[in-house]
Amino acid sequence: MLDYVSRRLSLAALAAFGVSLCGSALAQVRIDISGVGGTRVPVAIVDFRDQSKSPQPIAAIVRADLERSGQFRSVDAPAGLSESSSPAWTEWRGRQADALAAGSVTRLADGRLDIRFKLWDVVKGTELVGEAHAVHPDDARLAAHRIADTIYQRLTGERGVFATRMAYVTKAGPRYSLVIADADGEGAKVALTSPEPIISPAWAPNGRELAYVSFESRKATVRIQDVQTGVRRVLADFKGTNSAPAWSPDGQQLVLSLSRDGGTQLFVINRDGSGLRRLTQSGSIDTEATYAPDGSKIYFVSDRGGGPQIYRMPASGGAAERVTFNGGYNISPAVSPDGRTLAYITRSGGAFRLSVMDLATGQTQQISEANDDESPAFSPNGKLIVYASRAGGKEVLMTTTLDGKIKTPLLVTLVEVREPTWGPFTR
Repeated sequence: MLDYVSRRLSLAALAAFGVSLCGSALAQVRIDISGVGGTRVPVAIVDFRDQSKSPQPIAAIVRADLERSGQFRSVDAPAGLSESSSPAWTEWRGRQADALAAGSVTRLADGRLDIRFKLWDVVKGTELVGEAHAVHPDDARLAAHRIADTIYQRLTGERGVFATRMAYVTKAGPRYSLVIADADGEGAKVALTSPEPIISPAWAPNGRELAYVSFESRKATVRIQDVQTGVRRVLADFKGTNSAPAWSPDGQQLVLSLSRDGGTQLFVINRDGSGLRRLTQSGSIDTEATYAPDGSKIYFVSDRGGGPQIYRMPASGGAAERVTFNGGYNISPAVSPDGRTLAYITRSGGAFRLSVMDLATGQTQQISEANDDESPAFSPNGKLIVYASRAGGKEVLMTTTLDGKIKTPLLVTLVEVREPTWGPFTR
């Protein structure tokens, strides 16, 4: 149990975290896409007319978003079309494109950008959707993500996640930072810096707040921060360690791991800090709790069976049932938004690898070949998982499809990254 505690729970884990993270500056995040997927829709995204007027390459962002989803394959698309064009369907069918998007960028008199696009069904030769976005130039990237979301939803029938955000922790030199970025890793902004560790960020369902564990008072306390204003407040500063916050689906409560009574156990607390109530009564370490999407159950990690495994119990407390049985070490549960899939980290030999479980059948699959994965989190549409891993001696963020066939490393230079969490649909 010692390696488990030192990895996720104890102050020793935080010391190891601080030593292993290195680097001197937060760098621009770059996207690489690797892996071989199954059947992907071939879509052509033409460079937007006059997109040089935008500080961001609109069409390139849309292409990268769609490819990263694992649902689409880019088709070469020569320039020349805009949303006002009449496509030559025979030509585009010859290019093996099933869908085609084109648009334009115009600078308005007030300095804003008018970004327009249309999406066509090449097979049927019909228009599917058209939109216009009037945005400040600083929001051009967000507008591109929203266009990608529209295309994704129109072609798949499900919401896209490209305009959502992620949060993660970095360490550059002696400074820890809580960082918020777009879902593609770009547009990173530092929400908090500290000379002491910051761990376990968790988005509130409203997308406006983050809960996290801070050591700025030289002990583990749980704090909540408004991501727009930066206003912070202490939620839990009880005797002992206060850790691993997770929000209830309605945003009114959080489940925490507290050692106030001796051993580390699960407690629930109202968002205003009132109503603290103990949920587990074991003599073991219970931690890393997360709610099921409907709020009826809590999944958590416990060593009550002799080694760390994932358990499930009613959200109000009560008897717990074991969920993971393959292997002797399974931690960091995350439940998909539809409640059907569990993502977690399993130890295979000496490697820590991302795995998924079908909760209805119990069938499991390792979807990573890496050796040091951690902290999985689902995208809000449940189609992707973000997690931390190690590549070339550094920690990096990765996204993957649930079958592991399309993986996207979010490459960062000169800085290490840990504990990603994917924000909800809000923007």
